[in-house]
Amino acid sequence: MDRAQLVLIGLPVFLFFTDLVSLFTPPPPKPTHHDHHLHNHQSQQQILQQPLQFPTQQKPISNVGGIGLGSTVKIGFCTSCSYRGTAVTMKNMLENAFPGMNVVLANHPPVLPKRLLSKVVPVVQFGIIGVIMAGEQIFPRLGIMTPLAWYYSLRANRFGSMASIWLFGNFIQSFLQSTGAFEVYCNGELVFSKLKEQRFPGEIELRDLVGRKLGVSRIVDGIGASVWS
Repeated sequence: MDRAQLVLIGLPVFLFFTDLVSLFTPPPPKPTHHDHHLHNHQSQQQILQQPLQFPTQQKPISNVGGIGLGSTVKIGFCTSCSYRGTAVTMKNMLENAFPGMNVVLANHPPVLPKRLLSKVVPVVQFGIIGVIMAGEQIFPRLGIMTPLAWYYSLRANRFGSMASIWLFGNFIQSFLQSTGAFEVYCNGELVFSKLKEQRFPGEIELRDLVGRKLGVSRIVDGIGASVWS
């Protein structure tokens, strides 16, 4: 009997014996009435030892939730530039600093000519790859009786040419779609522009800019008050 047969026979036997052991094992003893009474007595002592909280000792936090209520901040960033991490960090910071604020993340689109060219690039990619795969018989159907000169050079190394066209086309498309933008709008008004400043905003800087736009001079949080200059 080889090792595989031993495993196939021994595993069901082992499971059967474990089921028998668990079946005949006595259940754990239930807690007695004395133990239950002792547990209730200890719980009552813990409740009595907790300090009472009077209304005068509680911090007023009713005005915290209305700091950013009804306001909307839009962060338009370049999605193809790997700016999402910075945008998410700024979003979390603003939501914590201004409770109730709606922070929206969106892609900042490029200008219209770049957008149109980025739509044309995939068409050219698939067109050239299709011509390479189809062969010479596709040229008469396109109204070209003699294949073009570049076709033979691409056809000589077919797979290398298709890979190069795919990678080069993706690079051009990514370049056309990238804007390098990180634009912050508060209630429709521009607060910070990376395209103008040529840098990212700091967290404290962006919080101050949004606070001034909202007309907020003080932020009250669970720890204390932070007065802005």
